[in-house]
Amino acid sequence: MSTLHIVLSLGCALVLVQLIVLMVRDRLPGRITYALLALLELGLVVQLVVGLAMVFDDHRGVSVPTYVGYLVGALVILPLAAGWSWAERTRSGTGVLLVGVVLLPVLFLRLHDIWSTHV
Repeated sequence: MSTLHIVLSLGCALVLVQLIVLMVRDRLPGRITYALLALLELGLVVQLVVGLAMVFDDHRGVSVPTYVGYLVGALVILPLAAGWSWAERTRSGTGVLLVGVVLLPVLFLRLHDIWSTHV
């Protein structure tokens, strides 16, 4: 697994803990949460650029449409979850954001699995 995926997964864990605390305290995400999500999204943009560079360089054995689909999918999950959370200003909205953050490390593992078929 790449260093970038590890760093992004640790960021997801940090945001996950914060969201759990917010849900338990019945509070809504605030500026700090959305700032951390913006940093994660910036990391996902970097991941997209690095991933596309890897695909264009040498991708024998890798399903390019699948790999690029996962890269783009990881990029759009946070904005969709954040938008939904912003529109649904209840504990349920925070839960949707939590699910979006939990999905990202799963996608990172899948990206690693897809790339590991690279010969």
